[in-house]
Formats: sequence, C-alpha cells, structure tokens
Amino acid sequence: MSQIVLTSDRGTFSNYGGVQVFGYVSCLPHNIVPKALMNAIFSKRPGNPEKIDSFVPYSLRKLEAILLKNNFNDVKISPPDDIEKFIDENTKVLGINVHDPYGLSPVTFKLTMLFGGQESWNAVYFEELAKKVKTLKAKYNFKVIVGGPAAWQIGLKKPDFVDTVFNGEAEIDFPLIVKKALNGEKLPENITGRMPKVEDIPTIVHPARYGQVQVTRGCPRGCQFCSITPETYRTIPLEDIKKEAKIELNGGAKDIELITDDILLYGQQKLRVNHDAIIELFKTMKSMGARYVLFPHISAPAVLSDPDTVYEMSDISNLKEYGAEAPVVGLETGSVKIMHKYMNAKPFPWRPEDWKSVIVRATKIMNEAYIYPCYTMTIGYPEEDENDLKQSMDIVNSIIDNQFKAFIFPLPVIPMTSSHIHNNPFPYMEKLPSGYWELLYMSWKYDFGVIKDLIPVMARSMNPVLRYLSDRMVDSVFSHLDDIFYKLYITHGKSSQVFSNINLNTVGGFLKSMAWLTKTGLKDRISVNNNGVATKT
Repeated sequence: MSQIVLTSDRGTFSNYGGVQVFGYVSCLPHNIVPKALMNAIFSKRPGNPEKIDSFVPYSLRKLEAILLKNNFNDVKISPPDDIEKFIDENTKVLGINVHDPYGLSPVTFKLTMLFGGQESWNAVYFEELAKKVKTLKAKYNFKVIVGGPAAWQIGLKKPDFVDTVFNGEAEIDFPLIVKKALNGEKLPENITGRMPKVEDIPTIVHPARYGQVQVTRGCPRGCQFCSITPETYRTIPLEDIKKEAKIELNGGAKDIELITDDILLYGQQKLRVNHDAIIELFKTMKSMGARYVLFPHISAPAVLSDPDTVYEMSDISNLKEYGAEAPVVGLETGSVKIMHKYMNAKPFPWRPEDWKSVIVRATKIMNEAYIYPCYTMTIGYPEEDENDLKQSMDIVNSIIDNQFKAFIFPLPVIPMTSSHIHNNPFPYMEKLPSGYWELLYMSWKYDFGVIKDLIPVMARSMNPVLRYLSDRMVDSVFSHLDDIFYKLYITHGKSSQVFSNINLNTVGGFLKSMAWLTKTGLKDRISVNNNGVATKT
C-alpha cells in the first residue's frame, strides 16, 4: 500500500469502451441509462487494477509526475472501484481529480434538465466514490485533497470528508500541500494553485489513455464564461511533447491525441497561427510512429485565418482515412451584443459583427479537411433576449442550409465560481428565453443526421459484439429522439418531466417503464415529417 493514492470517479476513470464520445453518456440522468449498459460499454472499468494504462486520465498521470519530480516516490494511481485495495494504515494522502462531481458542467446540466432532472451518472459515480472514501477515511484517518477542472463544484458544497479543495494548477502548490499532510500539519480548506512556468511542468512518466499528450495550456482569448484567463497560456516545448509521445507509443498507443484548448494556438504569437511550429509538431508525431494525430479543440477564427495549415495538418494526420475527427469548437452565440460583452476577443482577428461569416467559411474549410466540428453554444446570459436568440438561430440555419457536417450543441452558460461570470444566476429551464427551445430543436434535429452518419466510423475501434449492440441501440434510440425534442420545443421543456417516471435500473422499474412507454407511445406519440409539422399517430 502507498502513502499517496490518486484516483477519480468512474465517470472519469474509464476508456468508454474505446470510443471517447461515449464518455458523454455519463452526463445523462442515471435512471434512463441502465447500469448494465454503463458497465459494459459507456463507463468500462479496468479488468485488472494493476493494468490500467488505457484507462488512466491524463490529468492523474500529470499529478503523478508532479509528485515524483518532487521526490514523493510512494505514489499509486487507483481505479475508483478498487480503491480499498490501495489504501491501508500507511496511506496519508488521497488525491481525487474531479471533472463533474455534482453534474453541473454545461453538458450534464443541460441533459439532466432535458431528461427529467434526476442525477446524472457523473454525480452518481462521485457519490459512490465518496461513500467509499468516507468509510476508508474513518478507518485510516488520511487526508483528502480534491482538485481538477471541476473543483469549483466541490467548493459550492464541500463534503465533510474533504480536507482541501484545490483549484488551479498543481505544479507549484500541490506538492507543498501533500508535504503538509504527510507531516500531520493542518491543511487549508481551499487553495488556488499558482501558475507554473512552462519549464516547471513535468512530463508524464507512465502512459495515459488514448495516447494523450499536452501541447498547450491555457487560452489567450479571455472569454468571461470560461475559467481560463489570458495570462495562463503556454506552449509546451516540442522536446517535452516528444518525451510524452514516446511513453504513449511505447505503452501501446496507436494514435497521439494533442491536448490543447485550440490546436492552432500551438506556438502562437499574439493569436496569429504559427504554421511552421504546428506542421513540425504534426510531422514529428507521425515520424515517431503515430497512426493518426488527433486534437480535441480548434477555433473557427484560427481556421479561417490560415486554411493552408489546416489542410496540411489533415494530410499529415491522414484524417481522410480516419474519417471522424470531431473537435469541440466554440460557436457560443450569434448575438453581436452578447459577443461584445462576454467574448470580445473570440473572433479575433475579426470583429463580433463578422462572426456569422467566420463560422460559415471556417466550417467549409474544416469539412474540406475532413474535420467535423462539434459547435458548442452558451445560452442563458441574464440580458439575453429573443432578438439575441434569433441571431443565434440565424447562424445555425446557415450551417444547416450549407449542409455542413457539423454538430451543434446549445448549452446553458454555467456561472463557474472560477470564471468572471460567477455572480450570474444559473440558467434554469424557466429562465431560458423561449427561443432557446426552437434553437435546441433545430440544432438537435440536424445533429441526429450527422451523428447517424459518423457513429459507425467512430465505433470502428470497438470489438464486433459491442459494435453490433451499439449500432442496434443507436437505430432504436434515434427512431424516437426527434419526437422527444419536438415535444420539448412545443412545451418549452415541460415535457421533460415525463422522464422522471422512467427507471431502467431495477426489474420492477424496468417493467413499469416499459408499460409507461408503451402506454404513452400508443396514446400520444408525435411524429414529425420532413417539414417539421407534427402529426398524431
């Protein structure tokens, strides 16, 4: 057993059946996704608690590296389901990395709101971990430090077993807190870690899942709804990136995923794309043996400012063959007023007034480069009115009219305590502008078609049996989703309450749910034709 143990809840500590996008299923209410499916596909656990490389989140590997660099050598990473096997009387510190412990992230907040309001799987998984930790702490009396991108959620309501809520970056102050804990000193209830210089960020020493390698940290655009401030931006040196890529590839990874808030920020100077640095990065990863070089985030203004870099990135990465690169891209709003107030630098080097044109032209470039953006939107600012929603719908209609391959997700804007809008009210259903429901319906109706086209490609890495089950489930689910979202649209979300009657996690609940669904389907099933006209069947 180890003095220092690191873990996270099962919603984070998983390989999601080999398909990263399946991680979003944990954002759904727990009552509408059977636990058997979560266990088998969407939140798979390691079969052997000692063989976890393909399950470990990159953030835990970084914490491990930070501690090892600071001469804390007795460190172990534990899967949440096996944590009692890693903790005993020798354990002095438990570090928990959290990504969405209370289900308040924009995606989870939205999905639980739309589907009945019950707790998400993310929240349930954290509760399960918390119950274990509380019991083990009572027995062994170790210190508990909780940090990560959603530490702000824990700060809203700190559980009694948590000694310290650690916000911010870990390189400088996390080792100091761990040392205090090992020495038996009193720990602060809350701390915000200082930002390290780039040379103080260590490379990971063991593989993480999906061949992930960090290439930038932070973002210089400074959107007020985001916890990342312009001062936090750093480019990781190529030599450090190569060290991590070597560890990942030697550990069995076939692909390298470049962790960044915007891949086109790599090596940037005053928000200008650094073509040479980016192309050298991609060529280096390929020369080291990566099959594909992938990235989770990119920005529309940067794409439009340098399409040649985007095309060359795609060619080097062989995205035409990969066929499903779908990075998150912040569309946020179509409202010039909202953009000026909350994200004035978002469209740089263009103006907020140019945003629609930027999105349309950038989407065309990305599709030509076999990149299918997941556009996220932030809806629910206090001063946002119906005219603002009309402008947002206009920009979405432009994507639809051009038949681009792009996903569009209108999300509620969450007032994270670590952001500049932390005093804003939460965007509960009744506070959303009425136009939100039309925007939601038109977006998701379009998304369904794109998803059905791309999921078979995304699921190629699954084993044949799970892929077959996934395909059948997708066909079944998609046959009803349009009806569900149309009802949400025409009732302004009130129809979401019917999902609170569903419980697919007990035999009795399953039978009652099937009876309820059958009754509802026969009595009041709505179908929508291609023109969006509702008819009763």
